[in-house]
Amino acid sequence: MRDIAILACTECKERNYTTTRNKKTTPERLEKVKFCPRCRKQTTHKETK
Repeated sequence: MRDIAILACTECKERNYTTTRNKKTTPERLEKVKFCPRCRKQTTHKETK
């Protein structure tokens, strides 16, 4: 079962990206390095509720 995950920037807290994840294989929250258009640089994005 795949679930929609919203990724938010850790620096400015803006929600920039959505992706899907498998809850069974990855029970912990996603964390990816993505480009933040507001910060205008690559930052860590974490999954929000």
